[in-house]
Amino acid sequence: RFIAKPCAINLGIQDSGPHRAQPNAILEKVFTSITKSPDGKRLEGLSKQLDWDVRKIQRWFRHRRNQDKPTTLTKFCESMWRFTFYLSIFLYGIKFLWSAPWFWDTRQCWYNYPFQPLTSRLYYYYILELAFYWSLMFSQFTDIKRKDFLIMFVHHLATIGLITFSYMNNMVRVGTLVLCLHDASDFLLEAAKLANYAKYQRLCDAFFMLFGVVFIVTRLGIFPFWILNTTLFESWELIGPYPSWWLFNGLLITLQILHVIWSYLIIRIAYKALVRGKVSKDDRSDVESSSEEEDVTSNSTKGVFSTSSNGSNRVNGHVASGQWPEE
Repeated sequence: RFIAKPCAINLGIQDSGPHRAQPNAILEKVFTSITKSPDGKRLEGLSKQLDWDVRKIQRWFRHRRNQDKPTTLTKFCESMWRFTFYLSIFLYGIKFLWSAPWFWDTRQCWYNYPFQPLTSRLYYYYILELAFYWSLMFSQFTDIKRKDFLIMFVHHLATIGLITFSYMNNMVRVGTLVLCLHDASDFLLEAAKLANYAKYQRLCDAFFMLFGVVFIVTRLGIFPFWILNTTLFESWELIGPYPSWWLFNGLLITLQILHVIWSYLIIRIAYKALVRGKVSKDDRSDVESSSEEEDVTSNSTKGVFSTSSNGSNRVNGHVASGQWPEE
């Protein structure tokens, strides 16, 4: 409210939402009581009842669906908050882990386990991360429902389960490595969103490409060959098959499967960006375009970076990020 909003206003972002649908009692009743996306048969019936063109009714329903969506200013403020948190917690994690022996030698995660001290810095690192992911879990049900809702729900459950489980079993050393690794790319995605909301398209593309590289390197390279290697093999070698070994590694493997899915989506967006010259669309967000071009088609294309009515591109929603592919 006191930092992000003034920044957005200085960047020329207006607090104006999508075009509002004109008041109509009949269509409003259908929208609230029957369906938000009427099929062809219902559209024909409404067309005869109201003496409206079918395309006009389609446009009304699209505007009505979009008018409750958050404004660009609201999304900018939310992304700025997430960017601040992700960057701060990542820098804190790097500073903390730089002097930790297990950061340089993962076998240190298992020496003298489970009799390892829990320092105050490590404790607060864990509590902050757990609180944030719980907030993501709750806010997911109040945010715009997106096509990857189930994937994100599973991700948040797995993350909260891992943080809680590793804390209860004093596996906090390897837990800090997992947390820091996941925070490495999230702030870059939020930076891309901020640039996109402010209509700095080249800066947005640069941040997104950097995010994609860091995401794929950390999630498909470092995570399996560094984290999974120590939890699957080094732990078995040093402390044996402890009772919760299967559950702990099962949750980590679940995260890795999600990493593969999101990496595929990122690579697909990057490919389209190279072909079209800019980051344009993917298959995640549910904000619909209001351009005349889409009036001709029956459904709008949906994406994280979706085309707005003035032709500019902007990021919709959030990840780790999300948001969109994030942790």
